[in-house]
Amino acid sequence: MEYVYAALILNETGEEINEDNVTGVLEAAGVDVEESRVKALVAALEDVDIEEAIETAAAAPAAGASAGGAAEADASADEADDDDEDEAEAEAADEADDDDEDDDGGEGLGELFG
Repeated sequence: MEYVYAALILNETGEEINEDNVTGVLEAAGVDVEESRVKALVAALEDVDIEEAIETAAAAPAAGASAGGAAEADASADEADDDDEDEAEAEAADEADDDDEDDDGGEGLGELFG
């Protein structure tokens, strides 16, 4: 990730994204730079409009819905809400079970070291 961050820093400051600049940013951050990764990153970003990519990523739905449309995104969001509620109920039940277990055996790190 630090390689991508270096490219984003260069883009934000208006510097050219090339091997020397990316390496310089990474070395300044104390990263042990791998030249092959720098070359791969620079080559991959050669024809990419980073500003456009950032805008596209910011506009993408967080639920990970496909490009099928807003109705599909809404349905996914509703399902995610239902799943979250189910998970919350399951966690509450697990916590109640965990409380019972804590009283029974006297097991755990506290018993080992306390």
